[in-house]
Amino acid sequence: MTLLSSVRALLAVLFLSFSLSSIAAQPEPIDLNTASVQEIAKNLAGIGKKKALAIVDYRSANGPFMNVDDLAKVKGIGKATVEKNRHLIIVGKPAVAEVKP
Repeated sequence: MTLLSSVRALLAVLFLSFSLSSIAAQPEPIDLNTASVQEIAKNLAGIGKKKALAIVDYRSANGPFMNVDDLAKVKGIGKATVEKNRHLIIVGKPAVAEVKP
């Protein structure tokens, strides 16, 4: 193996390991209707614990989020923040309590 081919092989390995590590570092989407303050603050860009708490408080006071755009209804959260995080947010259907006769 020549020096040039060794360098190419090393660069290929470094590139592959960097690519895999950046894929693994991607945050998973979170459900606005079930996520905790800590999960929201950790996974959404531009949202710290104070705004994450506002999201959870809004959800408690107003019921579940019906779509991602509802996040902009939370005081302190603008449309730009919603757009920046849209790919990281899901809005699941809230659990419906069983009504017993």
